[in-house]
Order: sequence, then structure tokens, then C-alpha cells
Amino acid sequence: MGPVTSPYRSLALAALFAAGLSAADYATEGKLWWAHIEFLADDTLDGRNTGSPGFLKAVQYVESQFEKLGLKPAGTSGYLQPISFESRTISESAIELQRDGKTEPVAPDEASLSSRADVAPLVEAPMVFVGYGMSIPDAHYDDLAGLDLHGKIAVYVNAAGPVEANGNVKSHFSSTAERWATLKRAGAIGSATIPNPRPDAQQQPAGAGRGGRGAFSPPPTMVLTERALQDSVGQQVALTITRSGTDKFFAGSGHTYAEIAELAKANKPLPRFPLAGTLRAKATLTREPLQAPNVVALLPGSAPKLKDEYVIMSAHLDHIGIGRPVNGDNIYNGAMDDASGIASVLEVARVMRESGARPKRSVIFLAVTAEEKGELGSRYFAAHPTVPLKNIVADINLDMFLPLYPLKVIEVQGLTESTLGDQVRAAAKGLGVDVQTDREPEQNRFVRSDQYSFIRDGIPSLAFKFGYEFGSPAEKIRKDWVRDRYHKPSDDLNQPVDTAAAAHFNRIIAGLLERVADDPSRPHWNGDSFFKRFAK
Repeated sequence: MGPVTSPYRSLALAALFAAGLSAADYATEGKLWWAHIEFLADDTLDGRNTGSPGFLKAVQYVESQFEKLGLKPAGTSGYLQPISFESRTISESAIELQRDGKTEPVAPDEASLSSRADVAPLVEAPMVFVGYGMSIPDAHYDDLAGLDLHGKIAVYVNAAGPVEANGNVKSHFSSTAERWATLKRAGAIGSATIPNPRPDAQQQPAGAGRGGRGAFSPPPTMVLTERALQDSVGQQVALTITRSGTDKFFAGSGHTYAEIAELAKANKPLPRFPLAGTLRAKATLTREPLQAPNVVALLPGSAPKLKDEYVIMSAHLDHIGIGRPVNGDNIYNGAMDDASGIASVLEVARVMRESGARPKRSVIFLAVTAEEKGELGSRYFAAHPTVPLKNIVADINLDMFLPLYPLKVIEVQGLTESTLGDQVRAAAKGLGVDVQTDREPEQNRFVRSDQYSFIRDGIPSLAFKFGYEFGSPAEKIRKDWVRDRYHKPSDDLNQPVDTAAAAHFNRIIAGLLERVADDPSRPHWNGDSFFKRFAK
């Protein structure tokens, strides 16, 4: 039997740690945090595109920082977890509609093929408009009921639709991977999406990450080499129809895009009907192998019965690289997205090491790759964790948390889903900060970053943003940032950032990690959480 620890000593140590947090010099710590970003978002790293020389420089930097802090390597090769990817590019393509014995070409500005699909060299298939393309058993909602999709291409509006279900349910079932899985089960061999016509819908920023390609040339995409982890298996064609191309696709169907758009804007049910003619798509897909690792470090736990359980703090190291110039700048630096998250991983690790914190569970600090390519690095880690998956108790993920103003309230995605909500409330309250739920649930952020790779394996998780009150100056600052800097070259080192507020936030995350690591009970999904179904 090991030494017995006095409960009074444990309480005293916890009090000393809390006192250290409250006495933190946020101004100084903010400068340390910003110094990491100055390296990671410097122009010399060329936007850290996955697998690029700039990305590998970022990997070396994080690896050296973990080593400097005295954290233990926790990858499969030291601090690194090597991952094999396949970069895909459609080098040649042609799209045609065949109707009444005539062939009508589809121009590149009317529709484009995605190389993320399991592209076939030639596809000739009829098309069916399937409304929102969703099937949600939980909500007794099924756009596919009664439709024959075998051997056909399903065309849908990329919106959630009038489903009577909470946002997380809709977010899960409207994800690209889940939609394709549903369509594939129904017999479809491909899909075509029509952008959400609603004014509040978030669209991909023009030119983001396109590497200087032509105006309508699809950018390269990336998939994991491991076929079992490819969501697009069986998808012989994936098409995106632009607004200017919708009328051509709906011609002869008895319906118009204007009719569909009005219904979708009003969040009303959509009709379902066959489209006239046959789609003929030819594509030449170029595949290139690529390597880009995750970086993994460990702060070992101190309690014999808990040290083999793990709390993960994660953030993504990649960004989108070099793209179309905006105001003469073609480097998409990704200072807030997500050099800021990586900087916080490093700073929280430093704070915990230098404070003498001895968490009972082990803490993994994880810098993942290829988030911008579809959360691929975290997907790989969740499928091949460097510690037993059943022993991972939580993921605390940081992605673009936006410290643009003083920290008064933290927006917590997943706040009401698991017992982690109580832990983050307590950690924030101890440092004078409130918490709130997601201010923009329609943006589906809880299923749009690396935490979702862990959630799908049943692991309770949280993600964060600096919060705001509706109608406040902080709300305007954040929304202006999303409009003006998100996935643009202006997300660089020349933007106003509240570094002291970031340090304040980092201390809260450090306290949260310690609380979760020291709690005798594992975090668990709340009884009414949709995500409880993934628990194993």
C-alpha cells in the first residue's frame, strides 16, 4: 500500500493553486502567449498548410516547446504521431446534362466536382431532388421516405430544414459525413449540393486556400490514407451547384430554384422530385501521398488509481497555407485560427508545470494536424490513440477562441451536454468569469472542430469562444472579425488582440483541466444529451 495523503493537505494544495491562479500576472503571461503566435503565424511559415515545409516548422516548434517543458513524449515516434494522407486534385473534368437526346454542357461557374469524393472516371446517372437530404429517426423526419435512390445522384439544399429537434441533433445529421452515410444507405451513388439560400448561412470565404488556382477550379482536398477512416467511400461523384447553375439543373422538372429558395429561406418543407435527364460527369483524379504528424505530450498523473486515465487538451496546428491574394497578401497566416489555440496549449502546459500542479489523472497536450481538411488529424488520433481509448475521459478543445476584448464571459459549446459543464462553471467562477451557451447555435460549431472526433467515440468534450451579450460592443467586434478576417490573410500578426485576456482565459483552462483530472468521478454525458448515444 502506498502512502496515505491527508485530505487536509490536498485541500491546502488546491487552495494554494487557486491562489496562484488569481494572483497571475496576466500582462506578462499574455506576452508569453503572444510570442508563440508570433512564431507560428509568421509569414515564413506560409500559413502552415498541412504537410508543407511551413507546417513542419510549426511541428518542430511545438515539439521543442514540449521537450523544454519537460513533458513526456506520448506519440508513437517520440512526441510525433505520423499520419499518412492522400492529397487529391481533379486535373480534368467535364459535366454534362443529357436530355431528350441532346447534350448540354455545364460550365465551371455553374457546378464543380469535389475531389474529396471517391471519384469515378465516368458517371452517368439520373438525379433526384431530395429536399434537405436528411433522415433523423430521433425527430421522425425523413426526406428520403418513399424515394428510390438506387444508382442515382441525390440533389439537396445544404440546410438543416424544418426539423423539430435541438440544434445538436440537427447539426449531427446535417454534417457532410452523416448526410452521405444516409444517402449511401438509401442506394445513392453520388450527391449534389445547393448552397443554403438563407441570409444567415455561413458560406466559404471567397478564395480561401485556393492556392492561386483559377476562379472556379476546385482546390486540392485531402483524405486519410486509411480507407476505413474515409467518409466518402462509395461516393462516385460529389457536385456543388452554384446559384447561377441551379436553373439549368431544375429545367424541365416542373419546379424552379426560386420556388425552392423561398421555401428554404422560410425553413419550410421542400418538395421531392426527379430532375429531368441524366448527369454525365467525367473526371481525372490525381492522387499524391503526404505525411503530416500530430504532436503529443504527456503530463503524468500522480494518483495510482487514476494516472492511467487521461484528460486531453487539444488544438489544431495547421491552417490553409497560401491562397488567392487579398490586397496583395496571399499568406493565410491563421493567427487566431488556430495559432492562438496552440499557443494556449503551450501556455497551459507551462502554467501547470511551473505551478507544481500534480493532477491525479494524466493530461495529454495534443496539437493535431489537418483540421482545416476535415478534422482529419483528430479523427486519426481518436481511431488510433496513443493511450487506450477507453481511458480517455474528456477532451478540452481550443479552436479560434477569439480573445479580442476583455474576458467577462466564456461561451462554452457543449455546456449543457455533460458534467464538464459544472466543472467549467466552477473554474470560471473562481477567476471572476461567467459562462454562457453558444451564442450562434445555427453555426453548428460543436460538431465542426476537433472535439467532434472525440465526441463520436463517446468522450465528453467542450469547445470555447470569448462570450458576449447580445447588442454589446463585444458582439460587434467578434462578428466584424468573422466577416473581415476569418480564413483571410488579415488573420495575421497585425490585428488587435487582448493578450492579457487570453492569459486570463488560459488560467481558467488550466484550472478546468486540474478539476477534471482530480475529480474521482469520470465526466459523463447528461441523461438528456443527444451525444449520450455515443458513450461506450
